[in-house]
Amino acid sequence: MSRLRRICVYCGSSSGTDPVHRAAAHDLGAFLAQRGIGVVYGGGNVGLMGALADGALTQKGEVIGVIPRSLMEKELGHGGVTELHVVGSMHERKQLMVDLSDGFIALPGGFGTLDELFETLTWLQLSFHDKPVGILNVDTFFGGLIDFIAHMSQSGFVKPEHAACVLVENEAAALLARMEAFRPPDLGKWIEKLAAEAR
Repeated sequence: MSRLRRICVYCGSSSGTDPVHRAAAHDLGAFLAQRGIGVVYGGGNVGLMGALADGALTQKGEVIGVIPRSLMEKELGHGGVTELHVVGSMHERKQLMVDLSDGFIALPGGFGTLDELFETLTWLQLSFHDKPVGILNVDTFFGGLIDFIAHMSQSGFVKPEHAACVLVENEAAALLARMEAFRPPDLGKWIEKLAAEAR
């Protein structure tokens, strides 16, 4: 059994223009459910979010949605999930999604997906959590972003050991295996250095 009991999936509330993205979201939900891993996500019934949840539910998987009240009132919440938490703000949403999860996967999406991905990576960088963060690079969707992360590292803004925390694979099974094997780097000395520089 996986040590990852629940994985949070960040993905678009839109389906995008390429059907492969929606299919990948549905397949990832089904794959995680088949592995006995619960899905935590943004709670929507539309776009990739809805496809992800529906995929997990077809395999009788646990699906936990977290949605701000303002979006719930617009009837975007998924009515068929195992649990649906309605929260007051986007900040509460992101915090609860992190608290409920043992790891994180980003699927294709827009600004919101990148916001969630990079905040989760930043919290890992600062040792606010020690959970694995992965990108499922569906049909090379994240190619430019992956190159830019390498550019930030080469430019001295992201330490190599932090850049290496971004786990990237094209297939769900390979990504899950890397996430299960993930061990965070010892960032204590880096944090101590930052604190010393701030004094």
